Amino acid sequence: MPRYIALVPAAGVGTRMGEDLPKQYLEVAGRPLLHHTLHRLATHPRIARVFVVLAPGDDRFGKMAASAGGRAVEPLYCGGETRAASVYNGLVAIRDAVAGDDWMLVHDAARPCLSAGALDRLIAECAEGDAGGLLALRVADTLKREDEEGRVAGTQARAGLWQAQTPQMFRYGFLVEALRRAGTSEVTDEAGAIERIGLKPKLVMGEARNLKVTYPEDLELAEVILKSS
Repeated sequence: MPRYIALVPAAGVGTRMGEDLPKQYLEVAGRPLLHHTLHRLATHPRIARVFVVLAPGDDRFGKMAASAGGRAVEPLYCGGETRAASVYNGLVAIRDAVAGDDWMLVHDAARPCLSAGALDRLIAECAEGDAGGLLALRVADTLKREDEEGRVAGTQARAGLWQAQTPQMFRYGFLVEALRRAGTSEVTDEAGAIERIGLKPKLVMGEARNLKVTYPEDLELAEVILKSS
């Protein structure tokens, strides 16, 4: 039977946070942000293994608890210059540990509030077939395009638009090939690479609480969510 394997790219520096410390190691609710993210994955009963892709020379992960929920999280010190490069390098590094039809669930290190229910829903709705899918939310706000002066250049119709979240879940073999073809500097998420090889990933309803910590104020919101759960 195909397994469900999580891969968390965590080699970035998070420049928009305005901190010297990479954002995945910033403390939230008493633990590094990355700890919460890995814990949510490692304690889920459907996830067989969890890999985290770190920057070469990262000396912080070893100081953090190297396990979450009693199940080992396996570090891979092969992060690249972009998120896609880190994901691709991680997939290549584990090629002897996975099968081509295993499901890879790629999850942002900066999304520490993933719920078990959202993860269950993703697996249940995408496990049949080969196209995979991703958690996402319908766009609720009016969208504006800006011009070179920072003024409104137009209004974008929001009908049919979704905001991508993670995890994004795809067969190992398809994902490796998709990222290899797309190049690791041209795609911003795994679904974008999968689309380029002709597959149509399924959109699975995510949750607003599954926020991505990007700016300092996001840490405060993440802490509220984590403490409430």
